[in-house]
Amino acid sequence: MSATRTATTVASLGAAQTLAWASTYYLPAILAAPMARDLGVPTPTVFAAFSCALVVSALLGPYAGRAIDRLGGRPVLMATSVIFALGLSGLALAQGIGTLLAAWLLLGVGMGSGLYEAAFAALVHLHGRNARNQITGITLIAGFASTVGWPLSLWMEAQWGWRGACWAWAGLHLAVGLPLNAWIPRGRAPERQESHPAPTTTSRALGQTPVHSRRTTALLAFVFAATWFTSTAMAAHLPRLLQEGGASLATAVAVGALVGPAQVAGRLLEFGFLRHVHPLLSARLAALMHPVGAGLLAVAGAPTAALFAVLHGAGNGILTIAKGTLPLVLFGPTGYGHRQGILMVPARLAQAASPWVFGMFLDRLGIGALWVSAGLGVAAFWALLAVAAPASREDLPAPER
Repeated sequence: MSATRTATTVASLGAAQTLAWASTYYLPAILAAPMARDLGVPTPTVFAAFSCALVVSALLGPYAGRAIDRLGGRPVLMATSVIFALGLSGLALAQGIGTLLAAWLLLGVGMGSGLYEAAFAALVHLHGRNARNQITGITLIAGFASTVGWPLSLWMEAQWGWRGACWAWAGLHLAVGLPLNAWIPRGRAPERQESHPAPTTTSRALGQTPVHSRRTTALLAFVFAATWFTSTAMAAHLPRLLQEGGASLATAVAVGALVGPAQVAGRLLEFGFLRHVHPLLSARLAALMHPVGAGLLAVAGAPTAALFAVLHGAGNGILTIAKGTLPLVLFGPTGYGHRQGILMVPARLAQAASPWVFGMFLDRLGIGALWVSAGLGVAAFWALLAVAAPASREDLPAPER
């Protein structure tokens, strides 16, 4: 595939991912309260429905990944554009708890087959072992999903109400997201893809025993679950957490705004300097960033709040890429989508439980809740230390030409 065609594919996927994240994962932060008021339900009920959508996405992920392994990303991601539009239309038509939940469950189907893991699998299907830079590219673009999505949802809600905002997002999926996903090439991966490879096949390909392969899978699943738990907890509770550390509300909001740019900066670091090192090394460094920042904030308080936000954001940005590149480097492209779906099941479940669980720690421990998230970060670091790199240079992605 030519460099121009590759760049166009990355840009199309990145823009489609920005739309997908902005209209699903980042939607409740703006629209949950007006939804709850209009439907006559508590606001936590809307977030509970959102958590149910995350559970559905976790359970569906392996099947969506297997479909991409077989068919490529184009048909699967095009279908999810339609599913997103239907789910958002269902939200706009919701009249009570039952229809609200049904709409979010349908959105969960779209999230399980249309967010980062699916986009990563689509790129691996096209580029095989050389997809690392392309994976980084779409995360650089979609890293602005909250920056674009939150103000746009707020503007839509002010203009047309929350139902009108949902209709508008649904229309954007059909008018913009569907054509963008249709732009993905139909081509097959350079290496033969199997829909559900036997573990021994993948293990032998990289010189691993089946036991070692299962151990690596378990370690990565834990790392992804621990880091996604923390990422979601910070997204839900960061302003309150910073206030518990002594920051004013205005300072907490201003500092929280640093996380998004820091994530993009971390991804630029990965795209620039860290792409020349093994993804395991960059992931280990990234896993330590939140614990270091959390320790500074817990000990020194508000004066280090900005540094904490930058470290957390940069680490989270790099780890987002690692979720795509580590399985590729450690297991190879064969059956990548299915394996990626399996690896992310615990992460999605942890993500669904995170706002509630971390909220309880915050209620009981205040700023001390940071020791929980820091402990998870340290545990993820040690788990990554226990993961062995491929045995030979042949197992690494070939350099881009």
